[in-house]
Amino acid sequence: MGRALRTDVGGQVYHVLNRANARLPLFRKKADYELFEKVLEEAKEKIGMRILSYCIMPNHWHLVLYPQHDGELSKFVNWLTLTHTQRWHASHRTIGYGHLYQGRYKSFLCEKDEHFVQLVRYVERNPLRANLVRQAEDWRWGSAWRRQRGTPRQRTLLDEWPVSMPRAYSKLLNEPQSEAEVAAMRRSVTRGNPFGSDVWTGNVIKKYDLEITIRPRGRPRKGS
Repeated sequence: MGRALRTDVGGQVYHVLNRANARLPLFRKKADYELFEKVLEEAKEKIGMRILSYCIMPNHWHLVLYPQHDGELSKFVNWLTLTHTQRWHASHRTIGYGHLYQGRYKSFLCEKDEHFVQLVRYVERNPLRANLVRQAEDWRWGSAWRRQRGTPRQRTLLDEWPVSMPRAYSKLLNEPQSEAEVAAMRRSVTRGNPFGSDVWTGNVIKKYDLEITIRPRGRPRKGS
């Protein structure tokens, strides 16, 4: 079976993620997280990608990206993952020991409305859902911490959102998302479908000739 076509157009928001091979721990110590953030900063400077949100978890990471030009997304993420893989192996003295990531990164279009806010909350709440912190902004390795507690230079990694940030976003971030919101987000990740309203989703599927996965009702779904 051939690889599914990947949308890579400028002016659209993307949810991008990748996991460690076999879901083994990818970030085991502070230096591992710092290494990835350093590569992320270099990738932004090199490619010019707009980074709206991110979260680095022990065995995977999430990015919310807003490329300006066609082809920019794949250029950015490919450089990021290749460079991170090389430097990770060098730092762990495991060069030649095999793949670091489970495979190609996943990317999903997101509508620039309330769905975007839901996406960022989902990404930045990852450590909270995993019971790693008491508040989302306590997690040092994500945009919630960097936005609220980072130095002015650290905050330059993050770009302005394409929608207005809700008032009292910090409070909203730490409030549980509804089961429906989380389920919709996980469906997008599991099936690789755009995340947005039915009308918008239908339009982008038609415009970009996307293939979507429809899971028959009643079939149990594995957690993501």
